[in-house]
Amino acid sequence: MQIDVFTLFPEWFEWFREQRHIKNLIDTGLSLETVDMRATTPIANNRVDDTPYGGGAGMVIRVDVVEAALRARYEQDPVELVQERRVVVLSPTGRPLTDSLATELASEPAMTLLCGRYEGFDQRVHDHFATDVISIGDYVLSGGELAAMVVIDAVTRKLPEAHGDERSALEESFSQALDGAPEYPHYTRPAEFRGWGIPEVLVSGNHGEIESWRRAQSESRRNQREKSD
Repeated sequence: MQIDVFTLFPEWFEWFREQRHIKNLIDTGLSLETVDMRATTPIANNRVDDTPYGGGAGMVIRVDVVEAALRARYEQDPVELVQERRVVVLSPTGRPLTDSLATELASEPAMTLLCGRYEGFDQRVHDHFATDVISIGDYVLSGGELAAMVVIDAVTRKLPEAHGDERSALEESFSQALDGAPEYPHYTRPAEFRGWGIPEVLVSGNHGEIESWRRAQSESRRNQREKSD
């Protein structure tokens, strides 16, 4: 898979690339590159933003800045690029990132992530240069860089090369194997700690009962989440 991240802070991703799971994926074929949008800005003094029409606080990243960066990277009109490649704007206004969306994106050969700053991008970036607008939650961050890392992490762990044991990714929270429910609790040694034990079923050796207990716990967690919403 080939991933490009368009950002004003490419150096942030140097740390991310060195994380063990990402580094392992890069070593086995993942391409993760950053593109500095300031490097190709058509505005004097390396500016990338401007005041919003209609007034209001904050600054907006200009559509011509994003177009210039995309053209320089892909050597084609960004309007045409979306016919060939998933181009994602990271914004709290977008479609929520879910396990199923991460699985969908993981099937793509290439993906571009656009990281906003300030008040985000000119809406014309959303409308004409992107295939998707994705949110990682109903809250606002200072920029899209952390959101991009979340998306990359969620997507790349779906790749076959991401796990030493392929079974590791089968029964995860919100996976199809658990019917979209949160994952069940896990316990390990010591079996007794400060008077806190573990469910006896887990040491029973009865795999059918263990499976039933895990499914019930998963469903209980789903119900608890729904009640708290």
